[in-house]
Amino acid sequence: MTIQTLIKLVADGAVLPIIVLAGYALLFLIPKGARFEAYARILMAGLTAYLLAKLLGAVYQPATERPFEILGVAAGASYLNNPGFPSDHALFAAFLTLAVWFETRHKWISITLAILTVAVCVGRVLALVHTPLDVIGGILVASVGALWYLQRDEKIFTKPTRQKHQNSLQ
Repeated sequence: MTIQTLIKLVADGAVLPIIVLAGYALLFLIPKGARFEAYARILMAGLTAYLLAKLLGAVYQPATERPFEILGVAAGASYLNNPGFPSDHALFAAFLTLAVWFETRHKWISITLAILTVAVCVGRVLALVHTPLDVIGGILVASVGALWYLQRDEKIFTKPTRQKHQNSLQ
């Protein structure tokens, strides 16, 4: 196996285990009674991140060409025909990692997803289809979308307070 094949495998192929692991966690590790609200937050986080990424990409592009185009070599991984900021691969991988962490709090799956996300990001840079700024932008945009998960934490922290307040009134 050549180094180029390994880079392509990491840059493109590591997204598949992220999808499978996140799918498993989000389908089977969220309690049945909490799924509707969790899936609504995940949907809103994803739509927010995607919309922000497209708006940001339309307004700001640090370079008009991708690194492989500038260097005059072949791309080391798949890419869309656009300047590439922010990275869709980084955004998608980070979005799934954050969704699993915030909605399941499953430590080992979240750590595994985070490691795979970093691998995808490094692979995209090594494949010369993105710059480090592109992948950092994708992760930051996914993090902005993750603000929706603060509603979940707010409910966790306010529920016991309400019960204590109701008990003190009785």
